[in-house]
Amino acid sequence: MINRRALPLLLATPALAQARPIRVVVPFAAGGIIDVVARIIAEPLGRELGASLVIENQPGAGSVIGARTVARAAPDGQTLMVTGAAHAVIPALYPDAGIDPVRDFTPTALLGQQPFVLAVHPGVPAQDVPGFLAWLRGRPGQARFATTGIGAASHLAGELLKKLGSVEFEVITYRGTPAAVTDLVAGRVDFMLDSQTLIAPLAADQRVRALAVTSAAPSAMLPALPVLGASLPGYDASSWQAMYGPAGLAAPFAARLRTAVATVLAEADVRQRYTAAGLQALAGDHAAFLAAEQARWLPILAATGARGG
Repeated sequence: MINRRALPLLLATPALAQARPIRVVVPFAAGGIIDVVARIIAEPLGRELGASLVIENQPGAGSVIGARTVARAAPDGQTLMVTGAAHAVIPALYPDAGIDPVRDFTPTALLGQQPFVLAVHPGVPAQDVPGFLAWLRGRPGQARFATTGIGAASHLAGELLKKLGSVEFEVITYRGTPAAVTDLVAGRVDFMLDSQTLIAPLAADQRVRALAVTSAAPSAMLPALPVLGASLPGYDASSWQAMYGPAGLAAPFAARLRTAVATVLAEADVRQRYTAAGLQALAGDHAAFLAAEQARWLPILAATGARGG
């Protein structure tokens, strides 16, 4: 059966179908790693598709506001979304959101991934991960953890820290990474798990203290930092980014988009910008990757009792 909402795209010639700019919704504030990835690929991807890509930040409710915009858009190739781990856990954290990350979206392409850095304010006495865990255990529920939103990858990394470290702390949410970093530097929060590109220069200036990277393997950008899993066996958490369209996105356009993304991620300039941002290209079966992320994170959120606001 023909999807009538997609009919205009199926009938149009490729040139006409891409005559208008393509809106790319980023359901987080500007300045975070997901926004960075969207802006790195926007120009070259637009060139491949024959249309300009316009980034539209719609932060709020752990990505639900922006995701809802895309879910309700026509599947005509004119509205896409770049998001991350928050998308996978919408059902657990926002059961009344009215959208489902699988049913209401077409997975189109995996884009990138990046480890986080565990960073503390210099006023926190801990000099390493074991000392930090001991410090947290000495003040259960009192330490303040900054995150860009309930369900964001940084928040999930914090929930994994709770579970594996048997620690408790207060979660303070922000509408964007820059605001969270500002409060960490000012000492209004005690620690955060976030982008190594943001944390590295702050650590170099001794405005924060970097303790570990969150990936299973050491970071090429910060090779001197230990992995958090050395102190908490099994710990492995990274930010990832992917592109989606609304459910029912026409198969010819979805296939064209996947090919275009693969071409863009192989370009030397994009690879250089990824490296500078501490990113690695991510490839594979997008739908299977999303299913694996849900299988991994939903039980952790259920165990910690985390809920969206």
